[in-house]
Amino acid sequence: MRITAELSLYPLAGEVETPVWAFIEHLIANNTCSVATNSMSTQITGDSADVFRCVQEALESSYEAFGRQVLVAKFIPEHHIDIPPPAAS
Repeated sequence: MRITAELSLYPLAGEVETPVWAFIEHLIANNTCSVATNSMSTQITGDSADVFRCVQEALESSYEAFGRQVLVAKFIPEHHIDIPPPAAS
């Protein structure tokens, strides 16, 4: 099943911008899902297994690099964004 997850990351201490951008860049680097960002959230779309794996890997990496954070997520089945995933290199 294809899903879209809407994600908002909130670092609990220190700088906000660096951890948030690192989290987004980790999602984008995955190359198996489409990622769109705006000033309020990031949306990631793809096969449900790929979306959950991408979110897990990005969050674990962010926790290791930046410490405690809160991730707010909404999962919407069969919802698609218009941005295709990056072409494989």
